[in-house]
Amino acid sequence: MDQNEMEKLMSMGLEEKIEYSKKIIKKAIEEYGSDNMAIAWTGGKDSTTMVWHFREACKELGKPMPKCMFIDEGYVFEEIWDMFNKLKDDWNLDARIAKNTDVSDKAEKVGDMIKVSTLNERNRQEIEVLEFTEEEFPFEPESFVGNHLMKTVAMNVFLEDNNVKALATAIRWDEQEARIEEDYFSERRVPPHMRIQPILHFKERDIWDFMFKYKVPFCELYKQGYRSLGAKGSTTKMSDIPAWEQDLENTYERAGRGQGKEEIMSKLRDLGYM
Repeated sequence: MDQNEMEKLMSMGLEEKIEYSKKIIKKAIEEYGSDNMAIAWTGGKDSTTMVWHFREACKELGKPMPKCMFIDEGYVFEEIWDMFNKLKDDWNLDARIAKNTDVSDKAEKVGDMIKVSTLNERNRQEIEVLEFTEEEFPFEPESFVGNHLMKTVAMNVFLEDNNVKALATAIRWDEQEARIEEDYFSERRVPPHMRIQPILHFKERDIWDFMFKYKVPFCELYKQGYRSLGAKGSTTKMSDIPAWEQDLENTYERAGRGQGKEEIMSKLRDLGYM
């Protein structure tokens, strides 16, 4: 998509953005069917916004909701689990957990060293893809090795096991520069599936305007000053005021995330990360 078209979509009013997102979702459901789709739901503001749009679009189509995929990378905020359990019940979501237990079961806590030789063949092969040659690595869910094994591999195995043909993710153009070239429908090869990205045109301010207007629940960590939620051990808040009251337009949304991961985001995305 060219820059002019992106700017046009991002400059739409909130209601127009909502309708455009539902249009993308309806197109995906009509093409792939609810049973062959999954929604990547993290419990964060963006993916919860996307889940709301799916619920509305499915109601309008008279179709069932696709399953939701929640990736447990091994160090999830307790507040995120609270959000997960609340909306799973309140919205009657078929929410399933994706977790690479072959890795997580070998560490009692974050930071423990894991020997590559103790992992199953799939994980050893994935580490070879990373060109990682050490005999062991620390269990750090947002490190280069940890992110790939605990997020991307966990996701890919989920897609394979559940025969998912299309996965919806809640990335936005304005969130991270490595995502600026994404489109609403983006084909992936490993495993083969279509990536559906229905809220690309939403800005951070739009998300909050939407959530308050439609009274959509959100994780209480945002009230404490967090703006972007990742793994518990590598996510910090940059302010003590609620996220939506901060200077969203002139400060970096993901400044509180582990910056080592941010710096290699393009490489992680090449490996299949969202």
